[in-house]
Amino acid sequence: MELMTYDDFLLMIIPIVVYWVYSGIYEVLGSSEKYRLHSRRDEETKNLASKRDVVKGVLFQQAIQATITVVVTKLTHEDAKPEANTNTSWFAAASQFMVAMVVFDTWQYFVHRYMHHNKFLYRKFHSWHHRIVAPYACAAQYNHPVDGVITETVAGALAYFVSGMSKTTAALFFSFATVKGIDDHCGLMLPWNPFHILFGNNTVYHDIHHQLAGNKRNFAQPFFVTWDKIMGTYVPYAVVKRENGGFEARVAKH
Repeated sequence: MELMTYDDFLLMIIPIVVYWVYSGIYEVLGSSEKYRLHSRRDEETKNLASKRDVVKGVLFQQAIQATITVVVTKLTHEDAKPEANTNTSWFAAASQFMVAMVVFDTWQYFVHRYMHHNKFLYRKFHSWHHRIVAPYACAAQYNHPVDGVITETVAGALAYFVSGMSKTTAALFFSFATVKGIDDHCGLMLPWNPFHILFGNNTVYHDIHHQLAGNKRNFAQPFFVTWDKIMGTYVPYAVVKRENGGFEARVAKH
């Protein structure tokens, strides 16, 4: 019995590689104060976890996710299907992509919200992620391992099974979700960022959630703001320029 196929390996490793490459690009771009939502000084003094601890925590989280990915893919027996009709194949993949996004968002919204409202779960698990008061790219997946598995890994498994996507499509989807999660935490207001145009749920939107004023608002992640609007937890934001360069995200007055 083959322990791991090539597709299994790609599904496991590609999102991890994407994470460090993409977040590394943002770390370089963040060397200037010009587009930062938090000054470098704020990043160094307000965050309660060191970058060393963040990197170690993310790597541990990714090791857990990689292990679970291998187990989950072994629960599916996917027969190779010829790509007879490229158009149909792409349409099916796009449909599965959208279903996966909805499932992923739905699970994350309700679990994330509950993590904030249950004092024990917040204090014991989810507060790890909120040690990062001034978000930056490499800290996007900094979570307590239990929180990471329940909120993110289970969301991914559900999206994979419910959508019925192939392992190739799944590798693309999880890479996209990884990029989007990093973008939401990057702390940079880049004028050419397409995610700020295509998604209402973006860097500034999630930055509000990491602030004290928005701690129990803007739970939706990583794609849409739909559940926040339906459940009454949506709060709008305003972006203002800081005197010493960069920007600041603020809760907008209704």
